[in-house]
Amino acid sequence: MNQSVLAIHGGCGVLAREDLSDAEWREARQHLTEALRAGWAVLTGGGRAVDAVEAAVVVMEDSPHFNAGHGAALNHDGLHELDASIMDGATLAAGAIVAAQRIRNPVKAARAVLESGTLAMLTGPSADLYAEAHGVELVDQSYFTTERRRDALASMIRRGQDGTLASASEAEKHGTVGAVALDQHGHLAAATSTGGYTNKPAGRVGDSPIIGAGTYARDGVCAVSGTGQGEYFIRHVLGHEIASRIAYLGESLATATDTVLADLAPYRIGAGLVSVDATGHVAAPFNTGGMFRGWVMANGDASVGIHAEIEPVGNFGS
Repeated sequence: MNQSVLAIHGGCGVLAREDLSDAEWREARQHLTEALRAGWAVLTGGGRAVDAVEAAVVVMEDSPHFNAGHGAALNHDGLHELDASIMDGATLAAGAIVAAQRIRNPVKAARAVLESGTLAMLTGPSADLYAEAHGVELVDQSYFTTERRRDALASMIRRGQDGTLASASEAEKHGTVGAVALDQHGHLAAATSTGGYTNKPAGRVGDSPIIGAGTYARDGVCAVSGTGQGEYFIRHVLGHEIASRIAYLGESLATATDTVLADLAPYRIGAGLVSVDATGHVAAPFNTGGMFRGWVMANGDASVGIHAEIEPVGNFGS
């Protein structure tokens, strides 16, 4: 019997309902559904959790609705610097790329780093060159840019000049994509990919490529992918903290994730995550007006959500 579970997020930086047309919201939900289908096809085919999370994240990297790959945020210099990581809970092997500028699907490059058997992280131009040498597609910077991201950069620059940065929406500031999975062999995995936050300083690194912070997976415990202001996730070692609360305190996944998210409340930052534990429970807490998210449970029932509501999208088969 298949006991696989998959959960994804497309970031907690979600636009207000009125900021997109009904057609655009439908397309965003469709892309979430496609990401779930891609990862689920791996799992139901007997594939590994690490392959499933990579497949799901690739779909979201290719979508303009999320801050990763095509549609990634622009930094202060008007460039895209892309971060991604992936971790295999079965072996604790992990790979990450930081501040890449030409990798179409950063999670594929992170996977190539993982598969090296020796490396854990590569940065900047070296990450681009490594990806190319390992058959990962490179593209021009223009591929990543969308009109919405150009507008967001202009808005954040104006807010900086006007002293109104504090009133910027979560959607103007940041976003991330991620996936976690439990496969039928009992293995866990997590992956995360992002363009960082809009108007970030060149060279800034957040939590997404940091193993233990924005991405973490350990067999027998849980897998976690976070979204939010990464500097705080790094300080709290968010992913590892959740796993530790489960492993050492015996907390449930729901308690551990809610507690760690509550620990961030004093900082008044937008934050969210998706996580799955070794028994197939899913948690997807967030403290913003919405979080792109979805999951497929062991019986094949799939759901997606953007704001508060969760919408069933069918049974994918088990």
